[in-house]
Amino acid sequence: MEAEHTHEAAAIRERLTEGPRVSYLRDWVYGGIDGAVTTFAVVAGAVGADLSWRVVMIMGAANLLADGFSMAAANFTGTRAEIEDYERLRDMEERHLREFPRGERKELIEIFRMKGYRGRGLVGMVDLVMANRDYWLDVMMVEEHGLSSVQRSPARAALATFAAFLICGAVPLLPFLLPVANPSAIAAIMTAVTFFGVGSLKSRWSLVSWWRSGLETLVIGLGAALSAYLIGEGLAKLI
Repeated sequence: MEAEHTHEAAAIRERLTEGPRVSYLRDWVYGGIDGAVTTFAVVAGAVGADLSWRVVMIMGAANLLADGFSMAAANFTGTRAEIEDYERLRDMEERHLREFPRGERKELIEIFRMKGYRGRGLVGMVDLVMANRDYWLDVMMVEEHGLSSVQRSPARAALATFAAFLICGAVPLLPFLLPVANPSAIAAIMTAVTFFGVGSLKSRWSLVSWWRSGLETLVIGLGAALSAYLIGEGLAKLI
């Protein structure tokens, strides 16, 4: 069995110098799934209400652009808020290290005690960490607040969400632009394939099998679409 990366000294130094990679996987997955779900839900609701294909296209396209931008803006704001909160807490911890070093040492002792260190090993670990102030600060941020120094870019997170939303969200609308006999059925099939594809792709970064992840996403997406269709059909009968 081969390792995922080499353990040569030069390669290790290069990898550690570059630092951990920032992942925007959740933004792509979230945007892709939500784009397909919400757009198809709007399309299904319009079809259930027996609206014309032009109305379906207008409603679907409006939702695609407006909701996609809204999600991207919300993700940008939320990611930036996380960064600002990290900076606030890090500034607080830095002040504590400067003004209350004895109290912070006690916290550090308790952190490593809870990890199983005792006696000289415990004292040695605490002294080593305290000898490097920046690392000491990083340890306190991770252990006390659960926050890593690796921060995601708000702009890239928003862009990933918007791009995935547009790409996957456009799928349910494509059949209505083509000269086909039953665009609604084709849209349902294409959207189902998109749901399964996004879920299967997501499994590459998890321990869940590709088919299980795909089916899970498929069930969630079709459930939302079916709900929208039934609501649209019901409202059409009442109004």
